[in-house]
Amino acid sequence: MKLQFTNTVGATLFAAGCFSFAGPLHADTVPASAPAAGATGNVAAEQISDATRAERLMASQIGLRVFTSAGFHPGTVRHIVLFRFLPTITDAQRAEVVRRFMALGQISRREDGSPVVAAIETGAQISGEGVDEGLQQAFLVTFRSEGDRNYYVGRPVVTDPAYFDPAHEAFKKFAAPYVIATVVFDYAIPPKSVPRKAPVRTGRVQVPQLQG
Repeated sequence: MKLQFTNTVGATLFAAGCFSFAGPLHADTVPASAPAAGATGNVAAEQISDATRAERLMASQIGLRVFTSAGFHPGTVRHIVLFRFLPTITDAQRAEVVRRFMALGQISRREDGSPVVAAIETGAQISGEGVDEGLQQAFLVTFRSEGDRNYYVGRPVVTDPAYFDPAHEAFKKFAAPYVIATVVFDYAIPPKSVPRKAPVRTGRVQVPQLQG
């Protein structure tokens, strides 16, 4: 199935915040043509996806303090962001969008100064397979927990400014005029299991066999 991206779809992706493939998708920016409601978090009910509703329900049940805490569901979380830029964007403007996104790795901080982002990398689309759907720039953001991801993403799930990242929110507003489509896919990496050491039989004494 191919995804069709237009200005309207881009606005809907941001307003809804996520749609479901294999995991929640959270848009990181909004097209310039998007309604003001998308920027403020007052999104129409019909634009909210099932994944967003589920996340909001969880947040309401456990409270935003826990939902956005660094210790909430610890473990590596990948946050993949794909942009399609405005056709009239200049090279300098595109470079500035990328620079400001990458800067979030340093300036996204909690009130106590602890970092929110573990790592960020980026790259321009270079595939020749013809299925890029016009997407031009990718970012891979890594978090140490779902709580850090929740604090970073903020709206539309977390709408209280006390519990989301002001640096990321400022980036969204800056990038809005330059990005016409955004796709975001989040997934958690399962923790590695520690292999059991098989004993080596040597007569009557069992000696643990070292692995690796």
